[in-house]
Amino acid sequence: MPQSRVARPARTLLLLGAAIVFAVLLDLFPPGTQLTTRQILHELARGPVDVTDPNNNIVWWLRLSRAALCLLVGGMLGTVGSAFQALLRNPLADPFVLGVSGGAAVGGSIAIVLGGAMGSLATTGFGFVGGMLALALVYALASYRGALDVDRLILAGTVTGSLLSSILTLVLLGAGLDTNVIFHWLLGDTSVADWTKNALLLACLLIGFPLLVLQTRRMNALALGGDAARRLGVDPIALTRLILLAGGFMTAATVGTVGIVGFLGLVAPHLSRRLLGVDWRWSLPGSLLVGALLLVLADLVAQRSLSTLLHRPGLELPVGAVTSVLGAPTLLALLRKRA
Repeated sequence: MPQSRVARPARTLLLLGAAIVFAVLLDLFPPGTQLTTRQILHELARGPVDVTDPNNNIVWWLRLSRAALCLLVGGMLGTVGSAFQALLRNPLADPFVLGVSGGAAVGGSIAIVLGGAMGSLATTGFGFVGGMLALALVYALASYRGALDVDRLILAGTVTGSLLSSILTLVLLGAGLDTNVIFHWLLGDTSVADWTKNALLLACLLIGFPLLVLQTRRMNALALGGDAARRLGVDPIALTRLILLAGGFMTAATVGTVGIVGFLGLVAPHLSRRLLGVDWRWSLPGSLLVGALLLVLADLVAQRSLSTLLHRPGLELPVGAVTSVLGAPTLLALLRKRA
C-alpha cells in the first residue's frame, strides 16, 4: 500500500485517540464538586491508592471507572456494528440486529428481579448468558444444511428479537417494584461502573477485537458478496461464523452490563467510513475509536443536561436515551449526504 494512503488514515486514528484523551479528561470534572485541574492531575498521578480519601475516590472509583466503562462499551459496539455491516452487507445493520441484545436484556432483567443478593456481577453474567443463548437460537434458525444465508440471518434475528421482546414484557410485568429500575437499566446505565466490570469488558474486547481485525481483508471481500468472496479465496461460511461469535459475545457483554445503548453501533461505523474510507482495515479500528469517543461525550451530556436545566445536581438521563436522541438525526444527515 502506498505510504500516502497509509499516512492519512493513520493520522486520523491518532487524532481520534487524542480526542478521546481530551474527552476523558473533561469527564473527570464531576458536576457539583469543586475539584481543580491540579487536584485531578495529582490524584491521577497517585493512582487508586486510598478509597477513603474523597478526592481519590471521586477521581478513580467514580469518574475514571465510569469513563473507562464508556470507552469499552462504546468501542465494542462501534466495532461490532462495523463488522455486522460488512457481514450482512447492509449499512443499517447494528450490533442489535440479530437478537443478541434481546437475550441479554432478558437475562439482565431477570438478574435485577432476583435482587442484589445475586451479587454486583449478576446482571452482566445473566445478560451474557442470555445474549449467547439468543445467538445460538438465531444461528440454529438461520443455518440450513451447514450453509448460512444473510437473508435468513436477518429474518431469524428479527423473529428471535420479537420473541425475546415478548418475554421481556412478561418479566417487566412480573417485576413489581423493580420495573423502574429495569427500565432505567434497559435505556443504558453507565452509573453501574466499577473496575471489576471494566476488567471483564476489557477481557471481552481483547478477545473479540483482534479476532475481527485479523479478518478485515476478508471483510473487504465479503462486502462484495458471497460469490465474489469465494472467487477471492474467502470462505464466507467460516467468516460468518467467526464474526457472529466475536460480535455476539461482545454485544452480550455490553448489554448485560449497561443495557441497550441505541444507535451508537449504527452511527459509529458510518462516521468512521466517512473519516477513513470504506476499507475495513482502517474503518473497523476507526469504528472502535469513534464509538468510544461518542459514548464518553454522550455520557457527559447525560450527566449534565437535566441537572443543569432543572438545577438538581445528581439527576441524570440514561445514556441510551441521549445516544438515540442524538444518533437518529446524525444518521439521517449522513444518509442524506450519501444519497
